Amino acid sequence: MDKTKHPAIRVSGLGKTYRIGGTEHRPTTASEAAVQRMRNPLHKSTYAQFEALKDLTFDIPWGEAVGIIGRNGAGKSTLLKMLTRITAPTHGRIELGGRIGSLLEVGTGFHPELTGKENIYLNGALLGMHRKEIAQRFDEIVDFSGVEKFLGTPVKRYSSGMYVRLAFAVAVHLDTEILAIDEVLAVGDAEFQRKSLAKMRDVATDGRTVLFVSHQAQTVSTLCSSAIYLESGRMVYQGDVAGALALYRDSFEKFAVSQMDPARRPGSGEIRTRAVTLSADHFDPSGPKAVTIHLDSNTDVIGQYYVSCHINDLNGSVIAQCDSRLVGQWFDPAEPHDVTLSLNGPWLKPGRYTVDVYLCKTGVLDAWEGAAVFEVLPTNPYPELASDEAMSRGLVLADFTYKRS
Repeated sequence: MDKTKHPAIRVSGLGKTYRIGGTEHRPTTASEAAVQRMRNPLHKSTYAQFEALKDLTFDIPWGEAVGIIGRNGAGKSTLLKMLTRITAPTHGRIELGGRIGSLLEVGTGFHPELTGKENIYLNGALLGMHRKEIAQRFDEIVDFSGVEKFLGTPVKRYSSGMYVRLAFAVAVHLDTEILAIDEVLAVGDAEFQRKSLAKMRDVATDGRTVLFVSHQAQTVSTLCSSAIYLESGRMVYQGDVAGALALYRDSFEKFAVSQMDPARRPGSGEIRTRAVTLSADHFDPSGPKAVTIHLDSNTDVIGQYYVSCHINDLNGSVIAQCDSRLVGQWFDPAEPHDVTLSLNGPWLKPGRYTVDVYLCKTGVLDAWEGAAVFEVLPTNPYPELASDEAMSRGLVLADFTYKRS
C-alpha cells in the first residue's frame, strides 16, 4: 500500500453494541429451568443493549504515536480490541494499512502451554513471517525481554512482569507496521517502563504507527504526538495531546458532581460514605494534610470492612494509595464512624488534587471518586531558591539531602 496516499488506519462509522441480560431471576439447576419453562412456555428472556462505542470516524497517518485517552468505561480498550481484530465491530468499517501487533491485557497473545521460545515463533508465524525472518530477530527479542533463563518454560508459569516483558519485546521487534498497546506496561518495573517508552518512540520515528492507551498523562505527553479523547463511547476530540488532556482533566469535575448522589456511585451500597471533609482547602507542599471520612452504619452487614483513600493529581494519576489494611485498621459496619487520614508525606507539588474514597469488604461497598478537592500552594519547601527547572520533573517533591565526604 502506498503510504503517501493511504493512512495507516482508517475508521468510519465504527460502533460496538453488547447485549446485556435482564435482571429477572435465572434458574441455577436443570430441574429449576425445566419447571420454569413448563410454567411459562412462551416466556422470552429480556436483554438490554449497551453501546460501548458509537459512530467513530477518524484517520491515523503513518509514523504517528497516538494516545487514546478517556475515563474508565469510555471505550478505549474496546476500540483497541476491534482495531487488532480481537473483537468484531457491530457496524462500521476498519481499514488497516499494514500488519498490526498488539500488547493488550496480560494473558492475551500467548498460548499458555507453549514455552517462551515457542510463543515467539508462533506470534511471528501468525503475522505471516517465515521462520528464518523470526530467527533473525530472536536474539534481539530475548535480550530486550530479559527472560533468557526461562525461554524453555511454559508461559503459564511466568509472573505477570515476565509475561509483559516478553510480550512487549515480541510486539515491538517482529515485523509489524502498526503497534497497539494497552496500559499493561504498569506491570513492569520502572527500568523496563523507561526502556519500553524509549523503544516505542523509536518505533514511531521509524515510520511505524503506535496506538497507546494510558491513564498516565505524563506518559502520554512524553510518548505521543497526537491524541484521541473518548467519552461514553464517542470520540469527542482528535488533535494535539494538550487539547485531549485538557478535556480529560475537565471530565473529573463533571464526574465528581454526578458522584455526590450515592445512588449513582458504584458498589453494593450496603455502607456508604456520607461525607468527606478536609482540614483546609489548601496546603503547603510539605505541610500535614488531613482527610476526614464520615461513614454510615448498617447492622445487616456481617464482618468488618476497610477504607482505601487515593490521592490523585490533576491528570488523574494516583499519587498515594492509603489503605487502612496496611496500618491494621478495620471498621465495624454496625457503628457509624468518622475516620481521619493524616497524610504526612510525600511532599506534593503545587497544583490541584482530588480524593477518592473506597469502602471494601469481599467486594466494593462504595466507590466515591472525586469526593474532595484541595490545592497545594505554589511555595518552595526547600531551604534554597532555584529556577523552576529544578523542580519540574517527577510527580512529587522529595525530602532529601546531599552529603559530601
